[in-house]
Amino acid sequence: MLDFERSFYSDEVHFIVGVDEAGRGPLAGPVVAAAVVFPPDYENESINDSKKLTAKKRMALFEEIKSHALGYGIAMASAQEIDKYNIYEATKMAMRRAIAMIQVPYELILTDAMPFKDLPVRVVPVIKGDAKALNIAAASILAKVTRDLYMEDLEKEHPEFSFSVHKGYGTKAHMAELEAHGPIEGVHRKSFKPVGKFYCWQPTLF
Repeated sequence: MLDFERSFYSDEVHFIVGVDEAGRGPLAGPVVAAAVVFPPDYENESINDSKKLTAKKRMALFEEIKSHALGYGIAMASAQEIDKYNIYEATKMAMRRAIAMIQVPYELILTDAMPFKDLPVRVVPVIKGDAKALNIAAASILAKVTRDLYMEDLEKEHPEFSFSVHKGYGTKAHMAELEAHGPIEGVHRKSFKPVGKFYCWQPTLF
């Protein structure tokens, strides 16, 4: 049972937002962030770090989290934004967007190791927060499922890439697809080295 939040509830802190992301490492697709606030007495022993759960379990919890949360937000930063601002800043951008979608009052934000200095309430970065705090773990599930579904839909538009399998990560299969077809404009992250090399190529004229 993840109960890291318990130590923060007080007469001044009644509602806590947990924030996490999915997709910082892939070569393609957006980075997705989610924010979740549960009632202080909510418990769910099935909720855990999304990486420790099966896809089937994540999907079941995805609906359960949304139905029991007092508020939640899911937002993205695109591949173009990642290239423009870098993955770290784009991740923070997605997180800010997710937090801004929370419509209920809250007094504290817990993030999975991401610091913020410009939000209206106190922010506590928690190392390995998705394995300690219920709200952060729930956010990790919303972000992971949303991104996986996005990548599955992307494969329908670009069937030459098996995005439903590798989710845009730099697997051997994905690298082979990149070599065979080249990167997809607006989908692959040009600022990531395995993709960027395709944009440095110059034709030989003589």
